[in-house]
Amino acid sequence: MKDFLKVSPLKILEGSTYKELGKGNLGVLMARAGVGKTSCLINIAFDKLFRGGKLVHVSLKDAPEKVTSYYHVIFSDLVKVLNMENEYEVRTLLDKNRIILAYLKESFDLNRLRKNLTNLIKEIDFTPDTLVVDGVDFAEAGRDIFEGFKGIAKEFNLEVWFSALSHRHITEVNERGIPFPCNNLDDLFNLIIQLDSTQSGVFLKLLKEHDSEVLPDAMVRLEPNNFLAME
Repeated sequence: MKDFLKVSPLKILEGSTYKELGKGNLGVLMARAGVGKTSCLINIAFDKLFRGGKLVHVSLKDAPEKVTSYYHVIFSDLVKVLNMENEYEVRTLLDKNRIILAYLKESFDLNRLRKNLTNLIKEIDFTPDTLVVDGVDFAEAGRDIFEGFKGIAKEFNLEVWFSALSHRHITEVNERGIPFPCNNLDDLFNLIIQLDSTQSGVFLKLLKEHDSEVLPDAMVRLEPNNFLAME
């Protein structure tokens, strides 16, 4: 378990003030299409699972089988990278502590999610620590949905991670240095992280960390094949 934490993308928080997102808070991973946003987001999910937490992955774009496949493919890479000897036991534990909820064809709404979370807690005694949400269209979604997620984060005492799609041709940046599509929503997020692929490599950059000042060099380099932090 500890071996993964050495290469987790969330190593980017090691030098930060708070070291974590924290329950009741929202965090977002931003990246352009094709850079590796989903893989990196799942590595963040693995970080929470390897720390012994329980996680609900909410997908607004993929069926549960496809999301499960993502996790298994990325876990197989981890087995190789970490020279994991107890693969079956670890996979079984991670699968046990992760539940996937898929809302396809515009079937998602916050009240339905709230009911599903309540049922998980009451019916099968599954109380999540983290919610990972993939597929929200930040460019189209209004503040209301993120304010609603903020309420859910506080109500269920969990942290919520999102993925957000940025675009090369949209260069809007607010006065705090937060780019589109989070430039008008950054006050709702405690952590904002940007994944970027450059000629020099793939980097994860910290753009916002709670109420602390972020250093310009607050970033980690990622292995481009698996999006794990390079030691």
